[in-house]
Amino acid sequence: MSWTLTPAREFARHAEDWSRLHATLSPQQASSLLAAAFVAPLIEAFGRGDELLACLREGGSIRAMAIVRPSRRGAWSTFQPAQAPVGLWLQEEGLDTAAAARSLLGALPGFPLLLALTQMDPFLAPRPQESPVTRTLDYIDTARVTLAGSFEDYWNARGKNLRGNLKKQRARLEREGVATRMVVERAPAAMAQAVSDYGRLETTGWKGSEGTAVSAANAQGRYYRAMLEGMAANGAASVYRYYFGEQLVAMDLCVEDGDSLVVLKTAYDESVPSNLSPTLLMREEATRSLFEEGRFSRLEFYGRVMEWHTRWTEEVRTMYHVNYYRWPGLARLHALLDARSEARSRPAPTTTTNL
Repeated sequence: MSWTLTPAREFARHAEDWSRLHATLSPQQASSLLAAAFVAPLIEAFGRGDELLACLREGGSIRAMAIVRPSRRGAWSTFQPAQAPVGLWLQEEGLDTAAAARSLLGALPGFPLLLALTQMDPFLAPRPQESPVTRTLDYIDTARVTLAGSFEDYWNARGKNLRGNLKKQRARLEREGVATRMVVERAPAAMAQAVSDYGRLETTGWKGSEGTAVSAANAQGRYYRAMLEGMAANGAASVYRYYFGEQLVAMDLCVEDGDSLVVLKTAYDESVPSNLSPTLLMREEATRSLFEEGRFSRLEFYGRVMEWHTRWTEEVRTMYHVNYYRWPGLARLHALLDARSEARSRPAPTTTTNL
């Protein structure tokens, strides 16, 4: 087996190889977040130009591919823009990840001492065992909903406060003559307008005031439009819109695969009164429809677990980073430095004096 390295900006020339490898995976492993149509716009919109496409071949077969770039002196990592929930490492099932990563470490230019695979999902790639040249680090906890059984059983297992609050909100809207409706769009031609509308929702809130909102004119907006159009052309994208009457009040931007629906981005109209939760009302209706349709087995959120996630599901797992080192001594040094940094960050113990 040997690795070949090409500039990642040439990804389009190798997209069919990436797609063929992705297609060999089981429904669980073949995440939409690793589809070629998801990856290519990431490189176009957020690449610095020093990213490499790494390809592991054995005979005439491709066994692994990854997008990597130098992260600091003597270190490389998987390409990880904020819009990518998982690290861009794709491999055939059964391949020894540690052996493949360490062989890539030896093939990268500049004699690097460390290769990091970032934001790995244990559901897609089991967390490896520690070794003298392998260290793993917790990243974030993330949540999902398993779409098994009936929505009624799932919903009755939610907390009384959540169910009661949303029931009261629906009753209030009905009293005020406000009809709610949810619209789901999957057509490629609808994605440009969806991103534009989504950007307007984000601009009404704190992201607009901080200058971080999605906009059709910025890199984020260009990425989401290109990615959603490409994924929708493969039947793998959806946009959820939620209305109070004719007013658009909430949206989800999602991607799909054979096994799951992934909510990438959520926005709502912050001009809506604070005692109404358009996002949660939309989420209730969307989750109900997912249970009833039976198309997917999981609803994935992938962001850091927040308080509302814990009301929606008990299913939480810890994503991780993994570092592969050229030498065991370097791994031990990093572990020592991390331990010292953690010790310094702990609050000093308090003492009391009795007079």
